[in-house]
Amino acid sequence: MKELSIADPAGPFPVLADAERPRDNQKDSADGLVTVPQYLSETYWWAYLHPAGVHFFERQWLVNLILWGNFALLRDAALAEMGDPISGVNLQVACVYGDFTPRLAARLTPTARLDVVDVAPVQLKNLARKLGPHPQVHLDHQDSTRLPYPDGTYDHVIVFFLLHEQPEEARSRTVQEALRVTRPGGKVVFVDYHDPSLFNPFRYIMVPILSTLEPFALDVWRREITAWIPGGVEVQNIVKETFFGGLYQKVVITR
Repeated sequence: MKELSIADPAGPFPVLADAERPRDNQKDSADGLVTVPQYLSETYWWAYLHPAGVHFFERQWLVNLILWGNFALLRDAALAEMGDPISGVNLQVACVYGDFTPRLAARLTPTARLDVVDVAPVQLKNLARKLGPHPQVHLDHQDSTRLPYPDGTYDHVIVFFLLHEQPEEARSRTVQEALRVTRPGGKVVFVDYHDPSLFNPFRYIMVPILSTLEPFALDVWRREITAWIPGGVEVQNIVKETFFGGLYQKVVITR
């Protein structure tokens, strides 16, 4: 399994070394390797894997434009669910362009911890450069569909605009894993696209955009995120809120 090291060109940055990682060996792959999934390399290489794409999209104004000016609103809505300040042990599933993670890290209490996982090493390196040294933030090269952490490890898990980029099976497993590693009483926060109102003009703008550039995205229009909660998983509470005429949603699940 490839990890960022302290000597990495991205700069000094905490990584989850084997000695400190909360580990559940049963969740590791047979060979211990984490590889970029085929759907990502075939569909989103231009946005998340190619260095030129990473350089292009890592602009605050651009990620805000992609979300029609709603990035800050959605970011702050997600972070508010985690607290201000944010305490405990926290997990961010997948890197996010823009200042999402820096804002999250700035809210951490002195004893809090943030782990960030991503299946693409280039994304972790980009985040390391963006954040700079931060002793409470740890990066781990992992696949969201098979996290190696024990059940109930985290107080908060945040999944920000990842589900719409995954095909059905990967999306279902990501939701399952996010819930599994959240402790009883902890929160899982999902922010993603949503089926907008018929009266929202952006509904008709987004269909051709998503169909062309994000071939799995319309799945989250057709089904509720809660539909991917595995049978037998008990949760205490589910709260859903929509934004911008229903184009975006926040779903908070309390274990």
